[in-house]
Amino acid sequence: MDYEAEYDNRARVPNHSEIIADWIAQSARLRGDVPAADIGVPYGPSSRQSLDILWPDATRQAPIVLFFHGGYWQRQHPREVSFVAQGCLAHGVAMALAGYDLAPHVPVGNIVAQARGAAVCLHHRVKRRIVVSGHSAGGHLAAALTATRWHEIDPRSPDDMVTAGLGLAGVYELAPLLSTRHNEALRLSESEADRLSPIHWSVPAGRRFSAYVGAEESGEFRRQSHDLASAWRAQGIEADSVEVKGANHFTVVNELADPTSAMVARLVELANASEERAELAA
Repeated sequence: MDYEAEYDNRARVPNHSEIIADWIAQSARLRGDVPAADIGVPYGPSSRQSLDILWPDATRQAPIVLFFHGGYWQRQHPREVSFVAQGCLAHGVAMALAGYDLAPHVPVGNIVAQARGAAVCLHHRVKRRIVVSGHSAGGHLAAALTATRWHEIDPRSPDDMVTAGLGLAGVYELAPLLSTRHNEALRLSESEADRLSPIHWSVPAGRRFSAYVGAEESGEFRRQSHDLASAWRAQGIEADSVEVKGANHFTVVNELADPTSAMVARLVELANASEERAELAA
C-alpha cells in the first residue's frame, strides 16, 4: 500500500488552502460574537499551551467539550478553528480549544502529555467532567484522553474526569506513518508508534467514543476510524464509527459548525450525559 498517498490529505484535497482560509475567517467572526470567552488561559509553560474557552452565555455554567486541532501534530493553531464551537454553543454547550507545542520541537509523547495537562487544567477551572473531541491529529489526542486513567495522571481528579470523546478523521494507529514524510518531523520509532496508538490501549470501563470520518477520505483514514471503534467495542466500550456522506478530510470539520448536523447532536448528547453522570456521582 502507498501510505504516502493515503496519508497526504493536502494532495487529495487540492483546495485545502481555501477551506482553511474560510475556517480562519469564520473563527475570527465567532470570537467576536461569542457571548462570553476566556481567551489564552495558560495550562503549561510555553505560549502554545493555552486554552480558549467559549461559553454559550455569560453565566459560564454549561457542559463543556475540549477540542484539539489537527495538522499532523506539526501545524495549525486553535484560533484557526474556533468556528467549530458554533454547533455546540447553539445548544448551550461550551467549548474549550487547546493549543499544544508542535513537532519536531517536541515528540508526540510530549504532546499527549500536554493534552492531558490541558484537560486537568480545564477540569479544575470549570469543576466539570469533560467530553473531548479533535480533528485528525486532534482526533488521536481525543482518543488518547478518552482512554486515560486520570487518577494516574492527577490524583485530585475523578478517574472519569473525561467521560467520552468524538474524533473526526483521527489517526488512531501510528505505525502507517513511519514510512511517510510526516515521520521526518514526528521521528517516531516502531516502539513509540505502537505505544502511542490508542487503538492498542486498554480503555477504562464506562467510556464512550464516536469516530467520524469523511466518506470521501482515503481508505486508510476510513479504516482507522472503523478499526478503532471495533477494537474498543471488543473491550466492551460503547464505540461507533460514522462516515459523513460527501465529506473529505477537511470539509468533515464543517459539520461541527452546523447546529443541525448529526455530529453536533451526538457531541451535545455526550456532553449532556457527562453532566448527568457528574450529578449521579455527587
